[in-house]
Amino acid sequence: MEKQKSPLTWVPTMYLAQGLPFFSVALIASMMFKSMGVPNEDIAHWTAYIGMAWIFKPLWSPFLELASSKKLVVVTFQLASGLFFALVALALHLPFWLAASVAMLACVGISAATHDIACDGVYITSLTQKQQAQYAGWTGTFFNAGRFIALGGLVILAGHLEKSQGIVPAWTTIFVILAITMVALAAYHSWVLPLAKNPVSENTTVAGIAATLWEVIVDYFRKPGIWMSILFIILFRAGEAQVQTIGPLFLRDALDKGGLGLSTGQVGTVYGTGGTIAFIVGSIAGGYFTSWLSLRRAMIFLILAVNLPNLVFYFLSTWLPTDLTVIGAALSLEMFGYGFGFVGVILYMMQVVAPGKYQTAHYALSTGVMQLGFVLFKYFSGAIQAALGYQHFFIWVLVCAIPVTVLALFIPLTPRAQPEPPAEVEARQAAAG
Repeated sequence: MEKQKSPLTWVPTMYLAQGLPFFSVALIASMMFKSMGVPNEDIAHWTAYIGMAWIFKPLWSPFLELASSKKLVVVTFQLASGLFFALVALALHLPFWLAASVAMLACVGISAATHDIACDGVYITSLTQKQQAQYAGWTGTFFNAGRFIALGGLVILAGHLEKSQGIVPAWTTIFVILAITMVALAAYHSWVLPLAKNPVSENTTVAGIAATLWEVIVDYFRKPGIWMSILFIILFRAGEAQVQTIGPLFLRDALDKGGLGLSTGQVGTVYGTGGTIAFIVGSIAGGYFTSWLSLRRAMIFLILAVNLPNLVFYFLSTWLPTDLTVIGAALSLEMFGYGFGFVGVILYMMQVVAPGKYQTAHYALSTGVMQLGFVLFKYFSGAIQAALGYQHFFIWVLVCAIPVTVLALFIPLTPRAQPEPPAEVEARQAAAG
């Protein structure tokens, strides 16, 4: 039997490949549209529509079991995402660039959402529950490293290129870089990932798979307390979804519109320096903190942490600082809190909701529910901000943290028993002779 490589050789890069397309369609696209003069409300709407792929991904997750392994699916769709990023770069040069770029970004979304199902499947089936908790901080760190590559390095580069080459050539270069990065990650993962074989299915007809999908969905909704769990997952990121959408646009908007008036490059700088370090520290600390304290006892702290960004943006919208050092320090605090708290919803879905006969599929369903909440709050965030203005909008997102905090006091947070990973079963059987 082939010796498994250390999770540290593949967990970080696999979740970077998961996060980079997600934040590219959510954040890089927003910055690009902002530079091209698209209104905030339209940006929120278009990026919300693109994000719907992550809501519906559970509907085709059982069909991925037809592949010989989850590794094959991961590598295939990383390559596909690279191809669609290249097509976004091409679309920017067409007369109907907005429609074409949105269409290609939607393809990136579908490809990336499909990749995520297999990615999470590799993680869940290849690691023990203790390892899942230990490496949860790493998954959050490198998933969200996509955010910092997007708003950090790539947006800084875009800011420089906008000045020297113009807006369209600048963003063409950015999407070419994204394409090359995804292809390189696919090549690396074709070597390093554990195989994570799919179980052999006797019924591979469309009808058979559809019946399995129905069984997966019915079994999911029969879980004890599932509706409270769904509500909790949706509300967990209510404030974050809105801040993640409007926050960067607030930083870009002019002072006379209530924003901070930062350039594209300055937004990249404040997120890509201290913010990156703070987020990495926060994510890893959140994972080990939860592993030490237990998910049940840690959850309130995680919820408070993930809503710290709401308070930071309220401060920025109230005081309107002009010193980049002050802005950078505030955003570093935002990123630490976000990284620390994001672990909570991941482990809740993975250890409380997903365990059972269809563990991987139920985790995918849970992430779809999470994305449903994210997209709903994201979609309306532009209209709410336009109606309230930036300062009152950030008060609103502070209020959005209250329901999930109260709900956490009443729902079960103890991890359910989890099926033993196939790799562990094989190792034990081999040792027993």
